[in-house]
Amino acid sequence: MARRVVVGDLRVQQIERKDGRRSWTIVWPEGSIHMEADRFLRLHEGSGTQKTYAYYLVDHLRWLERECLAFDKVVLRDLERYMGIVGAEVLMPLGEPWRIGKRPYGRSALSTAAACLKGFYLHQSSLGVNGELGKKLDTSRLPTRADRRRAFLGHVKNTLPTNLLAPTGPHRRHPKMLPDGARERLLAVVNSARDRLLVTWLADGGLRIGELCGLHLVDLHLRENAACGECRTPHVHVCHRPGNPNRAEAKTKHPWRIEHGTVTGGLIKRVSPAMVHTYFEYLTGGEYPRGTAGHGMLLVQLHGAGAGQPWAPVGARRMLGRAGKRAGLGLVKPHAFRHTFTSAVLDASDGNLLIARDAGGWASATMVDEVYGHVDVHDPAFDAALRAVWGETKCGSPRSVES
Repeated sequence: MARRVVVGDLRVQQIERKDGRRSWTIVWPEGSIHMEADRFLRLHEGSGTQKTYAYYLVDHLRWLERECLAFDKVVLRDLERYMGIVGAEVLMPLGEPWRIGKRPYGRSALSTAAACLKGFYLHQSSLGVNGELGKKLDTSRLPTRADRRRAFLGHVKNTLPTNLLAPTGPHRRHPKMLPDGARERLLAVVNSARDRLLVTWLADGGLRIGELCGLHLVDLHLRENAACGECRTPHVHVCHRPGNPNRAEAKTKHPWRIEHGTVTGGLIKRVSPAMVHTYFEYLTGGEYPRGTAGHGMLLVQLHGAGAGQPWAPVGARRMLGRAGKRAGLGLVKPHAFRHTFTSAVLDASDGNLLIARDAGGWASATMVDEVYGHVDVHDPAFDAALRAVWGETKCGSPRSVES
């Protein structure tokens, strides 16, 4: 979401902790804490969910203020009306316009907003506020086969929670991938070994930008049979560190630790020979500060007052955006590399979802199937199958039919 100064309205407030961690809460225009929102957000302390929910919840609270609705007076129809006014398809009068000049929420944003609202009002219900609404929101359904495959001990589950506010119906996402030849064109226009490392590691590793910018040198085991004993080939350990000075965080929170100076655990991802090559080119080419960094992180700023300090994800995104425009690719986003990588692994493994899941560090094979498990319309086998059904030859002429 775009940052702007909020005056005279409820707003999200970032809190800097002494240990470098950050928290988010919601405050009133005069600066006092919105107690109901703060109690709910504290349930998600230490996770990225807290920040996400804070921004979705503050919009809902502003709408409640506009509608003069107290928490104990809100009914399910009010929540359905709010979801409709921010972008959901609901068949009812919506009232006065809201979020004027802003785009409506997409399906993913609607699902997140629905989860936030359900959690908030269930929390209020547990505190004795609006128990009737809490009962209506606390619904369940029978698990599907996909639900059973996704969940631990899914075969023994009889019910799963459902959200009446969430969008319904099947949904298959089509990720935005890089144009053909984008990697080579980007490598030809970037200006430093660090930038070549970024492009190569995003392309070959399928890393998220927060994971890559959050890597420390001790996380890199770029030789055979490393001391960690967890992977025989060169690899990296993606570790969630909320206190990184550049505020880069890995999304996954696998347990990890340092034993005798060696990192173990975390999300283990193999690296390609090209990734190893760009790493040594970067470290030995004079761009990385020798003995003066102190922070031990992999990617650093190269220019300005912060030269030698950790490189923030926003800086990496801006560099890729500029490089994409120089290469004639338009705006290039880091996550497009991850989409392209996972799709390529899925094709190379003949559709093996488990291989694609583990190569990309996805939470479940079902997620990989939903996002990437669709056929390439230009695939020769797909083309041949359709032509066989249509009765056409390869050149497009109709096949002769014997009487």
